[in-house]
Amino acid sequence: MKPWILGIETSCDDTSVALVDRAGTVAAIETVSQFEIHQAFGGVYPELASRAHLEAILPTVQKVMDNANVTPDDLEAIGVTRGPGLIGSLLVGLSTAEALSLGWGVPAYGINHLRGHIRSVGLEGGQVDYPAVIMLVSGGHTFVAELTDAWSYRLLGTTRDDSVGESYDKVARMLGLGMPGGPAIDRAAARGTPVLRLPRPMKNEGYEFSFSGLKSSVARHIETHPDVSVDDMSASFVAACMDVLTAKAARALEECKPKSLIIVGGVAASPQLRDAMGKVASDQGVALHLPPIKWATDNAAMIAMAAWDYVERGEKPALVPKPNLRLETP
Repeated sequence: MKPWILGIETSCDDTSVALVDRAGTVAAIETVSQFEIHQAFGGVYPELASRAHLEAILPTVQKVMDNANVTPDDLEAIGVTRGPGLIGSLLVGLSTAEALSLGWGVPAYGINHLRGHIRSVGLEGGQVDYPAVIMLVSGGHTFVAELTDAWSYRLLGTTRDDSVGESYDKVARMLGLGMPGGPAIDRAAARGTPVLRLPRPMKNEGYEFSFSGLKSSVARHIETHPDVSVDDMSASFVAACMDVLTAKAARALEECKPKSLIIVGGVAASPQLRDAMGKVASDQGVALHLPPIKWATDNAAMIAMAAWDYVERGEKPALVPKPNLRLETP
């Protein structure tokens, strides 16, 4: 087996390319941000995102290969995100991977972005004791599942409306904190005090999530109290989110009795969430596994890591874009 897989991630607004070996060692990674393109819109503008990917993708691939001194002959495969994500952005990555596959004679695997997040804890030699409970918290998704190994899962619950990361971004815009909203909210919350009692939707109801009511409550409070402290509102919002997420995680640990708790996704970079889940894991006597912060947000290294699983299983998902791809489809 050859040493490297080339990962390509273009599901949303960042162009990311990486080289990763089976042990999770990242030989090189480059991620081209589109922040300056989209900040004026207060969010990602899909057509501009796909155009920016087109400009960045091939130079980024070349830079990564050059930085690691790797040639196509050193590649076992190419792993590329096939969904979920923005259709235009996905097509750029998939088309590039298909062209490189044909030109280099290297097989290309379409990878579920969510499975990439799940495998992000394996980067840099991370080892997880299974079975495990995993919670994915990102801008597009929020769910909790039971993993019997790195591949097999049982979905326990997902969000009925907004993801927690999406709610972070929307509340950040309400408070004039700009984008990306998650880090801005966390910084403001660290300065504030959670003096406002906001709702904790579905905190005590199974494993399903709902954050739209919490987001609406913040909007109403800002409308009726325009002089509210941004820091205190941020702290109150974050506290409500933490209460919901930790309650669901604790419930899953009590029911499934796993060896590990895994937290992945962009919101896993939140200091507040890392601290809160550390306490949950300690109280339940299980190991906590978090990706290094640089691998928590969308990146090509996690896509390459997930591709290794397919290579070893002898399965080769097609290079077909699936904007609404779910975890249920590997």
